[in-house]
Amino acid sequence: MIFQPRALPTLSILTIILCAPGRAAAQPSNVGTLTGVAVDPSGATVPAATITVRSSLVVQSSVTGLNGRFSMANLSAGEYFIEAKAAGLAAAPKPVSVRAGATVEVGVTLHIEAVRQELVVGAQRLGGTAALESRLPGSYDTIGRNVLELTHPHDTNEVLRKFSGLTVRDEEGLGLRPNIGVRGLNPTRSSKTLLLEDGVPLTFAPYGDNASYYHPPIERFDAIEVLKGSGQIAFGPSTIGGVINYITPVPPSRPAGSVAITGGTRSFMNAVATAGATRGRVGVLLDLMRKRSDGARENTHSTLTDLGGKLVATAGTAHVFTIKGNYYAEDSQLTYSGLRADEFDQDPRQNPFANDAFEGDRVGGSVAHAGALSARVLLTTTAYVSHFGRDWWRQSSNSTQRPNDSSDPDCAGMMNLSTTCGNEGRLRRYLTLGLESKARLDVGSLSIDTGVRVHREQQERRQENGATPRARAGVAVENNARDADAVSAFVQPRVTVGRFAITPGLRLERVRFERTNRLAGDVVAGSTTLTQWIPGVGISWAPADHALLFGGVHRGFAPPRVEDVITNSGGVVDLDAELSWNSEVGVRTRVLEGVTLSGAWFRMDYENQIVPASVAGGAGATLTNAGQTLHQGLELSAQIDSASWRQTSHNVYLRLATTFIPIARFAGVRASNIRGFESVRVDGNRLPYAPRQTTNATVGFTQRRWFDGSIEASAVGAQFADDLNSVATSADGQRGLIPASVVWNASANVFLKPSRVTAYLSVKNVADRLYIVDRSRGLLPGSPRLVQAGLRVSF
Repeated sequence: MIFQPRALPTLSILTIILCAPGRAAAQPSNVGTLTGVAVDPSGATVPAATITVRSSLVVQSSVTGLNGRFSMANLSAGEYFIEAKAAGLAAAPKPVSVRAGATVEVGVTLHIEAVRQELVVGAQRLGGTAALESRLPGSYDTIGRNVLELTHPHDTNEVLRKFSGLTVRDEEGLGLRPNIGVRGLNPTRSSKTLLLEDGVPLTFAPYGDNASYYHPPIERFDAIEVLKGSGQIAFGPSTIGGVINYITPVPPSRPAGSVAITGGTRSFMNAVATAGATRGRVGVLLDLMRKRSDGARENTHSTLTDLGGKLVATAGTAHVFTIKGNYYAEDSQLTYSGLRADEFDQDPRQNPFANDAFEGDRVGGSVAHAGALSARVLLTTTAYVSHFGRDWWRQSSNSTQRPNDSSDPDCAGMMNLSTTCGNEGRLRRYLTLGLESKARLDVGSLSIDTGVRVHREQQERRQENGATPRARAGVAVENNARDADAVSAFVQPRVTVGRFAITPGLRLERVRFERTNRLAGDVVAGSTTLTQWIPGVGISWAPADHALLFGGVHRGFAPPRVEDVITNSGGVVDLDAELSWNSEVGVRTRVLEGVTLSGAWFRMDYENQIVPASVAGGAGATLTNAGQTLHQGLELSAQIDSASWRQTSHNVYLRLATTFIPIARFAGVRASNIRGFESVRVDGNRLPYAPRQTTNATVGFTQRRWFDGSIEASAVGAQFADDLNSVATSADGQRGLIPASVVWNASANVFLKPSRVTAYLSVKNVADRLYIVDRSRGLLPGSPRLVQAGLRVSF
């Protein structure tokens, strides 16, 4: 059975409560009519324009006649947005109120600029435009610029915890490489999560090595979207957990910009500057960030540089070209190893490996075209390319290595760490390029999304063992070329009948993997091909204008890494792709004006989940088939804004995101993958790094003229670090329970008007609590208290 008895009553009761008020609203006595005329900037009427009114959950359309007039009857009383489209013209959404028993007249003016904005922003978003997000099948949520600016997040991890369904594990206390898990999936290196930037794959090798050793800073983005459920098949390749799309800002219509300077404890300094303008048909936006900080432990420090530019040019009346480029550099004093139990007890913030260092840089760019071929057809095509290089020189990769060459007589142990012990250099170069084209066709109650992608990845992977603690060259022990070539396509139609919609979909992924061992003179090589069909279907029903019920089933898929299907000797490993059947049932509703709720019951039934057989990558690292696993739980998000019903300049607000996963277990026959325990069965044990509950709650107050302040609590339940579900801490620190934790954050902003200056203060981990965040490579503590203050000047 897909549905569990305990889950259904909870969801049914919630659905009845949330939908009950809407039944009265849907009665004929509580409807009105909306009429009007569509004109262009000269005042001439626009015939055959598509007029659409939307509430947060319901969509209704009409077409203007020869005189440009339109009429929509039987609209439930309430608040809507109205927008319009015609060939080469559009009207941006604007609010309109429908009153019971009344006919409301509204004028709509269509402009070329509105088309431009829709094409530019729509090409970046998962839903096409903000107004179309309700059409996405599955759970969907977004966080915008306002939240990012007012909470002053230290890193991306802090923001992602505000989404239900996500578990985000810290590492070095700097948020450089987020570990993101979705609905109980292992968060290590975010390998089960599809990361996008403006709809384009973000990771350096999403097919052949989906690991987040590079992640852009949060300061680059304007908004974040998270999509789970059957809507994932429109993106791929991974459809297992969820899609996270980071959205960059677009050039402003008028000259504008800002400069923000922030300083704080632990050597924190952050300078961010943006400037942009649009003149005629061309808009430009530039941004620069320079950020440095100490990490959660001693001998941990990072300096980041991020420089970006975007150019948007309009050609004709309905074609927009976007050119985007970015340079990112990281220079960090950073180890890969956690602490042993005795080291943690002695000093949880120590780092014995002060010689370890990470250097990385990435150059990326894209050229995109978005065109309205007609009022019903939208085509977007994007070409993208990036090069990422990283050198990580370290003397330990996990807490069992003290250090990694202790067996060498010249080293002999930790006493010679900074004198005669050597190091290992993990040297990587990735070239990623691709071309993707998507089309959307809207014909009355039928809309069709379809697309195709051609993608190539080239990996150059070397490991050199140095003879000294700070060596930057050494003896090559690994020299691999690993390539992945992929072709994918999808089709996702949506049929709407009244308040009911069904969205079936089908995706095809075909990947060719190739690996060459260059230490053997290019004569040892192997290749294999993987083909996978990924079906899915989503349904939705709006019983009232304020409520939407949705559900869906889809095939979860994630390709294995190149190194795990082809051995270093050129052989092909019998390692299956990760496959699952994922299902969900949920509701999105506006209970009252200013009160929104969304929730979902979900189930992920894995046929084969892949888990690490070793903690760190390298020539000998492999993954193994974990067999059947099962994830099942509930997630809930809520937002309350008192100003929406009080109509004042004061606002008391609440944001809540909570996830409860009672089931996350090995479902099939399974033996432990821990060395020395390979014969121990772990059937039914809880999956590692899958806390039963996570909650993020924020309470704040805004006086729109001069102040905003908020307090946030981020709670993570207890979790196991290994498949044996060990409770006691092992000597190496890698096994044992990770206790539950609650971290409090606070922020305050003072708006100094009319100077357009904002002064702000933020405190992370207010209580300075010591807590464990990870054991996978040894014990790692969370960040200590961080106090940061700054000024932002807008112009």
